[in-house]
Amino acid sequence: MIEQLPEVTAAGVIIKAIIILAVISAVAGFGTYLERKVLAFMQRRLGPMHVGPYGILQILADGIKLFTKEDIVPQNANRLIFMIAPAITAATAFIALGAVPVFPDFTIPEWMPVIGGVYVPSIAADLNIGILFALGMMAAGLYGPLLAGMAQYNKWGILGAARTAVQFLSYEVVTGLSVLAPIMIVGSLSFVDFNDWQREHTWLLFYQPVAFILFLIAGYAETNRTPFDLLEHEAEVVSGYATEYSGMRWGMFFIGEYANMITIAIIATFVFLGGYDPDATLGWLWTTLKIAFLFFVMLWVRAAWPHVRPDQLMWLCWKVLMPLAVINVVITGIVMMV
Repeated sequence: MIEQLPEVTAAGVIIKAIIILAVISAVAGFGTYLERKVLAFMQRRLGPMHVGPYGILQILADGIKLFTKEDIVPQNANRLIFMIAPAITAATAFIALGAVPVFPDFTIPEWMPVIGGVYVPSIAADLNIGILFALGMMAAGLYGPLLAGMAQYNKWGILGAARTAVQFLSYEVVTGLSVLAPIMIVGSLSFVDFNDWQREHTWLLFYQPVAFILFLIAGYAETNRTPFDLLEHEAEVVSGYATEYSGMRWGMFFIGEYANMITIAIIATFVFLGGYDPDATLGWLWTTLKIAFLFFVMLWVRAAWPHVRPDQLMWLCWKVLMPLAVINVVITGIVMMV
């Protein structure tokens, strides 16, 4: 007998959205500390150690610093666009998670005032085009650094904006093609259907290892991670699109970056690594460990690989990754037909 789930209400969806915003923001903030410690250990350093035990309160110190810094707007900048650009980067990362079953569903205890008894679903919006929605919202995030670089009336910002347009648009092609083959196998764009299919069969990673690798590489490029952080490469363009930013507006770019890293890890987990199996012994803990491992790999790549030149970045995209993605889709289609 199939268990009937409680009715999803507007209150449950709003609470779910608040949980996603609060938890992912906190994890993104902790990610900055984690990255500094991981890179330090890989480089035989200690990293943050003085503020709190093992430097854990460095997150709080950085937050206070960002909130108390002066918010400077350049004299000749387009003030409105300059001010809203950081919010675009952060908002799109969180909105993308609306179609992903991020946390398990639960019902709020009856004894709680106002919201007692409200059913909170595991997914804010169970869209039948969930993957398309998530990737589309992440693609819309390119408007953040693009508008920021163009609005600040600074040559380094213009260079960062130009690199944003070229890099993000190029690697969006690879991202879309890399998930196309798994979509052909499952026959759906819903994360729930991907999750159910892998529960019945096995991880899609074993069917599509090439697509998994392509998705991760394109994900590093779309989240502006080393070795693809050409949008703000300090040795070339000072800080690129973020050159003139300070205070919390500067911090919002990095909240968006780390939130996007978490989003990429979650999408890869649900598309390729089995997603969430409620019948498994560890359940959501096992899913969280897979997401954490993919996040750690992003930090590992930064410690292991040097920056690439812009021409090398484009060469890798159009002459290596995209042909591989197209070949993978063609082979998948032939195998399915045969």
